[in-house]
Amino acid sequence: MGAGESRSVSYGLDEEENVTVLHGVKLSGNVLQRMREPGPSPVRPALSKPESGKSDPGPSRPSAAEMQEELRRRFDREQALVQEELARIAHREREDENPAVLRERARSREEAEKAQGLMQVYDSLPFSSPLLSSPLLSSPLLSSPLLSSPFLSFPLLSSQPAELSIRVRQLKRKEDELKRLAEFYKEQLQRMEKKNVDIYQQTLQIYNQEAVKAETTVRPHNMSIICPELQSQVLNCYRENKHQSLQCSQLAREYINCINTSKKNLLVNHG
Repeated sequence: MGAGESRSVSYGLDEEENVTVLHGVKLSGNVLQRMREPGPSPVRPALSKPESGKSDPGPSRPSAAEMQEELRRRFDREQALVQEELARIAHREREDENPAVLRERARSREEAEKAQGLMQVYDSLPFSSPLLSSPLLSSPLLSSPLLSSPFLSFPLLSSQPAELSIRVRQLKRKEDELKRLAEFYKEQLQRMEKKNVDIYQQTLQIYNQEAVKAETTVRPHNMSIICPELQSQVLNCYRENKHQSLQCSQLAREYINCINTSKKNLLVNHG
């Protein structure tokens, strides 16, 4: 294009006011190619490779005390869950013992029995019965528009058994839930009893092992009385002379000398 040449250019905008169409401008192939090419992909930093020479040490095996502590914590968690479940069951049982709940349950049971009876009666009705095929039922009077009005329809045999069957299924589900809770309660009690027995056996085994260790390390020592004759004489003297203890001083001195002599002999023999 020359410097003095002018050309009218128009363009179109989309809903977001972006230029989508250019009229009056011819783009070169190089520009179109650059527009089609995707932008340069960002250069990702090279990940540093871990040193192959250093190997991570393997996890150390837990000791017996740590395993026992882990078992105890796991047992405590299970006990807490069981206690929560038992509290929820007890709360539900207390609600079931409410007079209003008992009356509702009795009423539901009566409705279920009535529904069962109505279902049996409804199933036993033959649709080709002489009563249903009677000329009275096919008379023009009974087939009049007035009697066929929806206000005079009786959906007893069509809708009530269906509703009662739904009620029966609901009661059946409640009974199944109560049975499931009873089984869960029984299973948890059995697990608790088994845990208690296992803990008792483990504690008894540890106690027996420690008792055997104590017997091997602590041995009884034979003890003999030193100067038994002088000891008995001193005791008799003090017993007979309660108010004149100075008379026993000579015996007491001899007893002390005997004890000191025995100590010296023991030190010489075992020294």
